[in-house]
Formats: sequence, structure tokens, C-alpha cells
Amino acid sequence: MTSPHPEAVTLDSDGGRRLYEQADELRAAGPAVRVRMPENVVAWSVTRGDIAKELLIHPHVSKDARKSWPGHQPGAVPWLYPWVDVVSMFTSDGGDHARLRQLLGRAFTPRRIEALRPAIEAVVTGLLDALADRGADARVDLRAGFAHGVPTRVICDLFGVPADQRPEMLRIMATVFATDVTPEQSAAVANDLYGAMRTLVDAKRRAPADDMTSALLAAHEEDGDRLSETELISTLIAVIGGGSETTVAVIDAAVRELLTHPDQLAAVLAEPARWTDVIDETLRLHPPIMHMPLRYATEDIDLGEGVTVRAGDAILIGFGAHGRDPGVHDDPAAFHIDRADKQHLAFGHGIHYCVGAPLGRLEAEIALPALFDRFPRLTLSIAPDELEPQHSFIGNDVAELPVILGPAA
Repeated sequence: MTSPHPEAVTLDSDGGRRLYEQADELRAAGPAVRVRMPENVVAWSVTRGDIAKELLIHPHVSKDARKSWPGHQPGAVPWLYPWVDVVSMFTSDGGDHARLRQLLGRAFTPRRIEALRPAIEAVVTGLLDALADRGADARVDLRAGFAHGVPTRVICDLFGVPADQRPEMLRIMATVFATDVTPEQSAAVANDLYGAMRTLVDAKRRAPADDMTSALLAAHEEDGDRLSETELISTLIAVIGGGSETTVAVIDAAVRELLTHPDQLAAVLAEPARWTDVIDETLRLHPPIMHMPLRYATEDIDLGEGVTVRAGDAILIGFGAHGRDPGVHDDPAAFHIDRADKQHLAFGHGIHYCVGAPLGRLEAEIALPALFDRFPRLTLSIAPDELEPQHSFIGNDVAELPVILGPAA
């Protein structure tokens, strides 16, 4: 599972501009490049858009480390726990994947997502009211005070997370994307993550309600073959985490780009139907996930240019690199909501396409226009290049987003 491989490139955890620069370097180096991650985990990094899409639907690429990564020992590499060691639809293939996705899919049907609109609008309004109380001249961290609150409140409501459990759960979720941590810190995150979900399940056993955690728990207790205890905990980790931090990053990035491109902000305010263009261009340019651990070759795969991924090798797909690939997009580093082709892999591709993508889009479609309607003179309080990035090669966000609100409309 791990290997010294002195020729492997160390994957950078500095985040921010360096995240994009290294993806460009890896793309230029070949169709796949050996990279080293924390605790000496080595994988083939794929940052070319066409190769990434090919491997995401390749019949000889697996998501299941238990069956396809020789020597894999769950727990041996703590930082991989949320990405590899959980047993959910995100780390399963074939029939197991279909079974687990079907159970979860009930919460994310188009009808149920649209039914959440009033609840999302109420969350957004409450957060904006709280910001308005700060005053027009207040310097506010918009990430903490708005972007973070929208998806985290919605997903916690959807899964029935009790109010007294939310602060600890969200604290833990915020640490999952960090890749510049020690093995001891990673082990603590893994333990805390499992413990938080176990506490949630125990609470729902005592007092089931009309929420998705209770529904999954009922499926487990009715027939453990449909959903095991491990799969239940793993699914909660994947969905509550994925349903919170990623949408935060999208809202943060869209705000940054619009505040630094006032002409494009004016265009979307004049034509509100174009908020979907803003969101798609943001997902292309600033994907919330850059590199997603991990996939595994089940047979040798010849990628050309002398590069062959051998059976049993780990693969790290650069989801975020696709939208910035000059082989896919012209002028890929520029933000243009008028861009005709905004294709991206921010939500994945193939059978593992993100089940929560419609919810994330709806949250952004409600939150962004409401923010700019309420605070039309919103400005960044520091230069964009002074923003502190998330220290990760997985997640792509800023640590905070300091703004001056200006007078509320």
C-alpha cells in the first residue's frame, strides 16, 4: 500500500494558488504521474481532463480498497480513513454500490430536493439578518458568518442532528480535508469522526424522528443485509461531510470572483437567471475538491506516452484539474460567466457522480442572490491574494473570507 518511490513527486498541501500550479505541472509531466502523499502513500496522479474522464468510467478501475488495493489494512493510514476506510457507496463497486446508493437516493430525489427550498430560504434569511445586525461598517468573516452556515444547517436538519451535537460534529467535519497534519492528529480526527456518528445513531435509536438518519437506521434494523452497522456509520460520515464543506467552498469562491469582477456581478444582478452560469463557472474554476483519494487499477492500464498503471496501483483523480485543463477550455484560469463551455468534474463522473449535487446547487442558487440583494455594496476587506488558503491538496477553500458588508438594502 505504501512505498518509498524516490521518483514520486510530493503532493503539496499549501493549497490556494499552489494547488492549481502543481496540477498544471503534473498535467504537463504526463498522462499520469507518481505522487507521494502523507505517511508515504503513493498513487498515480491524473490531472488531464480526458484521461480523468476515461478512468472514472473505466471497467478496470475500482473504488473498493478492500478488494482492489493489495496490502490495504483499514486504519493503517489514519488520514485516509474518511476517504478509503469507510464502507459506503463512495467506496464500493457493483452491486454493493447500487444497493447503498438506492438507500440514500431517497433523500435526494428531485422532488425532495425542491421541497427543501423553503427551509433553505429560511436558513439564508436568518443568517443574513444576523449579519445585518452587525452594522454596515462591520468587518465580517463571511465564511464563518454565512457560507458555512447555509449547507451545514441544511444537512444537519436533513439528517436530524440534534442541536447539542452540531458544534462538535461540524468542528470535526472542518478538519477532515486537512492534509498537512501529523499521523497522531489524523488518528484523532478519525476517532472523533466515528464517535460523532455513533453518538448520532445512538440518539436516533432512543428517539427516532422524520429524518434521514432515522430512515437509514430503520433500514439497518429491519434488515442488516441491506445496510450493515459499519455501512450506516460510513454513509453518515460521507454524506454529512460531503454535504457541508464542499458547498461552503463554492459560495466562498463565487463571492470572491464576483467582488473582483464587478462587471460580471452587474450582469448577473441585471439578469438573475444567470446565477446558474455563475455557479457553473465557479465549479469549473474553483472546484471544492481538487484531488479525491482514491481509486485502484484491477488490471494493467496503458495510458500512452510510456505510462502504464499496473494492477493494484492506487490512482488519484484530479477532479478539479479537469476544469482548468487548457486541452478542455480556452483561457482556463479566467473567470467568465459568458463562457460557452463550462464543463467540469466538480461533482464527479460516471456511477459515482455526487448524489448530493442537486442539493448543493440549490443551496448556492438561493444563497448567492440573497446575499447580494441584501448587501449590494459588499466588498472584500483585504486583497484577494492575501486570503489564507485551506491547507490541503484535497479541499479547495479559504480559511476565512473577510468582507465589509456595507449598508443593507
